[in-house]
Amino acid sequence: MKIKTRHYQLVWLRRALTLIVTGCILLVSNSVLAAQRVTLKYNIFRETIAVDELSTFTQTGELSSSLRINLALARQDPKVVRQYLTTPVKVSPILLDRVLNSPVGNIILDELSQVIHTPSRRADRQALRSALVLSASGDEQVTLIEILQNYPTPDVEVDGERLGNAYRQLSSLQARLENLLGF
Repeated sequence: MKIKTRHYQLVWLRRALTLIVTGCILLVSNSVLAAQRVTLKYNIFRETIAVDELSTFTQTGELSSSLRINLALARQDPKVVRQYLTTPVKVSPILLDRVLNSPVGNIILDELSQVIHTPSRRADRQALRSALVLSASGDEQVTLIEILQNYPTPDVEVDGERLGNAYRQLSSLQARLENLLGF
């Protein structure tokens, strides 16, 4: 019994230290590793915009000309897109890190990477895991815009038609995490 308890404590300590070190590295190098451009894809339309441009839209509601044209061509309601990008989901960063580093977490990451992914489609899990944990680390909540802002590659691609699916997956994440851990 003592050995099991000690083992559990060591495993927990190792995970906590990993999360802290990863968070510190990402926070220190956030400006270097953060995405600079988002390629929004809607059917045949592809438009690359600056993450700052998308961030301004989420903060103010004002559309840049390129974003206005892109959403109009894709027949997307800017208010709905903004809601998907900004509605927060509460989640503990430690719990999130713990689950995302498990086989079930890989399934969750694979689902989200169908919408948000690297241009090369390589290391999608790792990039999303990093963006999710970093997004949750400051305020114990995650939004889609934070994931894009914290994405650890210069470019990130988003399937705009499935943005609603990504939001629903994110919003169900908290319940899924609690169910997986038996809370």
